[in-house]
Parts: sequence; structure tokens; C-alpha cells
Amino acid sequence: MRLGYNFPMKLHSLFAAAMLAATIPVQAQLSIEITGAGANRIPIAVADFAGERVVAQALVSIVRADLERSGMFRLVDAGPVPIDENSTAYADLKSRGADALVAGSVTGAADGHYETRFRLHDVQKQVALGGQGYGHSGGQIRVTAHRISDFVYEKLTGERGIFSTRIAYVVKSSGRFELQIADADGGNGQTALASREPIISPTWSPDGSKLAYVSFEAKKPVIYVHDLVSGRRHVAANFKGSNSAPAWSPDGRKLAVVLTKDGISQLYAVNADGSGVTRLASSAAIDTEPQFSPDGQTIYFTSDRGGSPQIYRIASTGGDAQRITFEGSYNVTPRPSPDGKSLAYVSRNNGHFQVTVMDLATKQSLVLTDSQKDESPSYAPNGRMIIYATEMGGRGVLAAVSADGRIKQKLSVLAGDVREPSWGPYVK
Repeated sequence: MRLGYNFPMKLHSLFAAAMLAATIPVQAQLSIEITGAGANRIPIAVADFAGERVVAQALVSIVRADLERSGMFRLVDAGPVPIDENSTAYADLKSRGADALVAGSVTGAADGHYETRFRLHDVQKQVALGGQGYGHSGGQIRVTAHRISDFVYEKLTGERGIFSTRIAYVVKSSGRFELQIADADGGNGQTALASREPIISPTWSPDGSKLAYVSFEAKKPVIYVHDLVSGRRHVAANFKGSNSAPAWSPDGRKLAVVLTKDGISQLYAVNADGSGVTRLASSAAIDTEPQFSPDGQTIYFTSDRGGSPQIYRIASTGGDAQRITFEGSYNVTPRPSPDGKSLAYVSRNNGHFQVTVMDLATKQSLVLTDSQKDESPSYAPNGRMIIYATEMGGRGVLAAVSADGRIKQKLSVLAGDVREPSWGPYVK
């Protein structure tokens, strides 16, 4: 959450949630609008797959949308005729301007399942780059399509794809707050938590099986850990005063949290089961928004100990703090990249709150957005994209920007205010 004009007030603007007994589908899905694309996009044709027409069309439409949305590819028309994975129609695709081709087939089985096979071709060199076959049900079309997209993305870019990952976010509509989980493309949304009270600070466990969050249902901020498979939860921090801002350690065993049990907001560590609370730092100022480095050795956090909100870091076992940001009078919400080389955060520039990224080796920073009220940046697990919350037209929407600022997306729900995004880890 962006820390606004009243720094302490925003820190403690903590929301609450009552857990549903089971997850249920959400009718209002996120819609994604591409507002900017990268340079030198790879021209790729994703042909209509042969075989079971309805399933094939559904699969291919998702693959095309995945690749186009990434900003790394430019879709080329493959023509009106379905092309199976064994095709070598390179000349036609080359004349259409394609450098790569995805072709495949879908075969139905008697038990209602399907086998989808695909192959990725280098059109210019006229060779196959590899392929896969997946057995799946009609309800697993999206999962299968995202896996195909991940395969294509990695083969052609050298980076692991993120289409099979998930995002968590909070939607407010008609006095109702819902913590929702969706595929990275905004589809297949599910409600994990719902309440008439707000919800804040969802954060994924490293293995993607749990969410930690803050609930106010007990009339005070309490941190819970929610198992997404069983739907069960337990209290991770319920001390005197405020319990807020949970952040997982890379091994999933601990949470860095912010507690006021000994006075103002300070950093503590607690085991994920709620045991073993340990104070990490002591200061006369507000310390908040902790985040572990990928190697687990460092915790980045926000503090006004220097007179204005800035980003610091300490050893994950505690100790003296080192200031990280010096440019500008307001820098908050540190989020280290998955490789630990960069730091995303929100900076105030001419009264605008904008997502910024810093190279930790050179200390050079780059403002990535041109919006005015950015909050809650969260890296994709491959470090390529950053999702964040912002405001457009007076209501909250989600947006995503590449780490170099060239690729931009907007994600919104038609009838809701969307906040608090958190990008989940790779699917195991």
C-alpha cells in the first residue's frame, strides 16, 4: 500500500477478511489491455490446431493472447487452414513474415479426455525446435495452453515463461472485499477470502501453496496464514496492538512482520506456525514493509528514521541498518528482483507516486511508470515484469510494466476497485 501524506496512518490502514469455507469462481474477471510493447518483437505464427475444433480453438486463442501480451512477440496470420505439429509448410509461413510457427493437434479420447500435441518450428532455418504432448480434460484447457506458451517463450527468449503462474489481488465492490486468485492472464479467478471488511497485504509462500495476509475481523490487525489446498488457516501473529506487513523467508519457514507490541511499528521475525517471535531492529522511528532478499540473508524495509520515508536493509538475523535510497524525499515498499540484482519500489516524483527500479550494484534508478498513484509493486518470478496497483478514473486498477519500462499492460475489473497485487511463484 502506498504510504501517503500521513505516514503512520497509511502504515496502519490494515484491512480484514473472513475466510470462505471453499473457493468459488468469480464472475468479474480481470481484463487485460496492452498499452505498450517491447521493441524487436519476434514475429510468430500460432496456427489453428488440427483435430477437435472447439477445444483446439480455445487452446490456440489462449496461447496467442499469452504470447502477444508478453510484449515479446508479434503475431503473424498463419492462414485459414489448421496446421498439425508435423507440418513443414515453411515456405508459406516465411512469405507471411513469420520467424517461428506453433502448430499442433487435439485428439479426443472415449473417456472425455484429450491429447494435445504441438511443435515449435524455426521457419527461417526450417527446423523443429521441440514440442510436447499433454493429456488433459476439458476443464484443463487453460492450464494446457499456458504450458504451451511457457514452452514457446523459453525456447525463443531463453527465459522461463510465467504464463502458468498466478496472481493474488483484492477487489472492493458494493461494500464487499474479496481476496482473489487468478491465472497470470487474469482468467480463472477464484475468491479465497471474502468479507464486508477490507483485506490487505496478501503475500505468497515460496512454494505457492499458502497466502499470508492481514485480517481485521477481530477488530484489530491479525496476521493469518491460509493454506490454499485445504482452505484452513492459522494465526501467525496476534500480539498486543498492530500485526501487519507479513513477508515470507525464501525457505518458507519464517515471516518478517511489523508489530507494535512494544510501542511503535518495528520489525520482527516469527515462525510460520506463529511461534518464536524475535525482534530484528530497534529504532525510535517507524520501520515497516519488510521483504527478504532472494538468498534470505537480507531484509529490505521502509523507515522514516532519517526524517522521511526511505528504504533500508539489515541482515535477516537483525543488526544495524544500511540506507539504500537517497534520491528524493519519499521512497517506500521495497521489492527485490528474483535474482537479487535490482530493487523495485515506489518513489514520489513531483507529487506523483511511481514504480521505480534501482540497480543495486550501480545505485542507478529508473522510473518505470507515468501514472500518479502507484502502490504495491510485485515482481513476476522471472523478473521480467512487475505488477502494481494504481488509479485510473478514480478507481483502483492493476497494471504491469517490464523491468526496463518498455512493455506496459493494464488489468481491470469492470465493476470493482482492484488493489494489493501479489505475483505468485513458479508452479512446481
